[in-house]
Amino acid sequence: MAAQPDTAALDRLIAERLDALLPQKLAELRAAKTPSMTIISTKGTLDWAYPPFILASTAGAMGWDVSMFFTFYGLGLLRKDISDLKVSPLGNPGMPMKMPFGPDWFKGINWNIPNAVQAIVPGFETMATALMKQTIQNKGVAGVAELREACIEGGVKLIGCQMTVDLFGYTRDDFIPEVKEYCGAAHFLPMARDADVSLFI
Repeated sequence: MAAQPDTAALDRLIAERLDALLPQKLAELRAAKTPSMTIISTKGTLDWAYPPFILASTAGAMGWDVSMFFTFYGLGLLRKDISDLKVSPLGNPGMPMKMPFGPDWFKGINWNIPNAVQAIVPGFETMATALMKQTIQNKGVAGVAELREACIEGGVKLIGCQMTVDLFGYTRDDFIPEVKEYCGAAHFLPMARDADVSLFI
């Protein structure tokens, strides 16, 4: 008569082998996986254009799989001509003005201008935009169009919000040809759910 297998011993042996092999296998899978990131870009001013494009171009350069979803005012960042982006310091207490010219002591002053003054001074937004653009140029920081191009070269997927296109009366001809996909939230949310990093800007 054949001996009965010791199922308890067999189960214990299998559990020990799994405990030994599983962490190593999971580590190998994690190391082999390409990190992914999704960014929802909602704002279209000059200062708010920088964070999503900087993060996306950096991740793209690191080999990450990056998708950017542009909705509402952020959709304007996909237009063919974005040279007219402006800064609005009104209601932005985190944006003290610094002058991009003059002696160092003068350039070092934070010009905290009250909202009441900003609101009534004609052309204040135009002046703030010009000062910001001059500061960007003085510091050698890449322009928004350059950062967007870096994203494209890095393989970042640029996705337009179809609802916003319809809402604002755009046509697809208004946007750069590198925007290959237009979709809604129902299509984008599963992408964000599965990404390693998901940002709302």
